[in-house]
Formats: sequence, structure tokens, C-alpha cells
Amino acid sequence: KSIPSRMDSVSLLCNSIAALLKIYWKQIMGLSISINKNIFMKYILSLGYCFFFFSITFQSYGQTEKPKPHLNHTAIFVKDLKASKSFYENIIGLDTIPEPFHDGRHAWFSIGTGISLHIIQGAEKRKEYYKNQHTCFSVFSVEAFASILSKNNLSWEDVKGTRNAINTRVDGVKQLWVQDPDGYWVEINDAK
Repeated sequence: KSIPSRMDSVSLLCNSIAALLKIYWKQIMGLSISINKNIFMKYILSLGYCFFFFSITFQSYGQTEKPKPHLNHTAIFVKDLKASKSFYENIIGLDTIPEPFHDGRHAWFSIGTGISLHIIQGAEKRKEYYKNQHTCFSVFSVEAFASILSKNNLSWEDVKGTRNAINTRVDGVKQLWVQDPDGYWVEINDAK
């Protein structure tokens, strides 16, 4: 015989429990029932088998499944740490977190639970980057964020490159694009 599948075992377990409950209920109610001892033992053994099968299945399940990788941090290499730190702290609105180096070449920011942005000084010059390679932050209001950019004399653009414009994606999410002091593209959107 082949080993029953998990669904077969669930079905067998449920049927065995139902049959046993029916027998016990009738006995509790004082009804006389006749049951073949072999059938009764089959239900008891089936019930024991199912509990054993599930305990082995679920015990080994946790041991064999590998934890999935998760994002820990992303890093950017910049020319001017002070300007980049100011941009991400004062314009984007990120909170700094302690960095272990204390060498004046690093700044770390929290960008989500257990996720950080590492800014590392050492680039020789500002580079050009493709907009498709970007970091995205969601905000409550893209228009309010655009106002912050305007107050700080920073320009932005929509996905097509129209200056100081906001576009709406096909899913209704508004977005704009701004470059940080080193030219890295940052998308700002209102995705919930």
C-alpha cells in the first residue's frame, strides 16, 4: 500500500473522530449500540496513526524549510557625505540610526523595520544614473512632498522627464522623481 497523502490523512482523521464521537455520544445518552470490536479498533488505530503522521509532518516541516532571505540594507557611494546626509534626513525625512564605524565616512538611516540605508563617502565625482535603478519612498501626499522640494529649491520630474510634474501610474499611484546630491534617483509615491 502507498502512504496516504496529507488530505487522505485529514479525511481519515476527521472520519475517525466523527465515528468515535458518535459512539461515545450514544453511550453517554444511554443508548445501547452494537459495534464490532474490530471496527472500533480500526477507528482507534486510525486516530492514532493520524496523530502520529501529523506530529511527524509538522515537526519535520519546521526543520526542513529554510528561512527566506530578507532585505537588510542598501548602500550608496557618495562624494559629499554631509550633503547626502542632509538630503536624506531633511528632505526625504529619514531618521538616522547608529553606525558602527564612527569614521566620518558613513551615515546610516532607518528605511523600515530592520532595514537601513547606508551612505558611504568616497566617490570621486557625481555620476549619471538610470532612473530605472532607483530607491522609492512612499509618502502620505506627493503634492505636499513636492512643496518641500520647491521650498528647498530642488527640482523634480515625472516618469517621462517633465520638469516639476507629478504623474499617476495606471494603478492610481501618484509619483515624482528627484535626484539626490550624487545623482541617485529617488522615486516618491503615495502607494499605501
